[in-house]
Amino acid sequence: MKVLIDTNIIVDVALDRDPFFAASEQVLRFVEQQQVEGYISASNFSDLYYIIRKTKGHTWTIQFLQGIATFCQVATVNQAIISMALATNFKDFEDAIVYGVALLNHLDAIITRNPGDFPVTSPRIMTPQQLIQEITNP
Repeated sequence: MKVLIDTNIIVDVALDRDPFFAASEQVLRFVEQQQVEGYISASNFSDLYYIIRKTKGHTWTIQFLQGIATFCQVATVNQAIISMALATNFKDFEDAIVYGVALLNHLDAIITRNPGDFPVTSPRIMTPQQLIQEITNP
């Protein structure tokens, strides 16, 4: 299964945010163990850096993101994705980009804590708990 990991999942792990940390960490563990193929939108790296650096500082944040980049694929954001995002009716432009990345890269699902932010049926929109359930109980 090829999945796009939303920003909130990675931030949950980086900032040890309870009660979300355990499930979000399990998603990243599935990717690291190659049980799923994980992608992150290239444009999300700047958002991740900005959010995480405020709490953890520059050096820690760069090391954390370098680690994530070793086992997650970085999905390119190009003209087609931006054009698609600009034409959608998403409330949040970042989510529209995430959706475009998932769609144009033929990914199976977007993993997010906020499924309501994605008013689509394809690709699948899954919470970390739903992914865990699917992987551990096939």
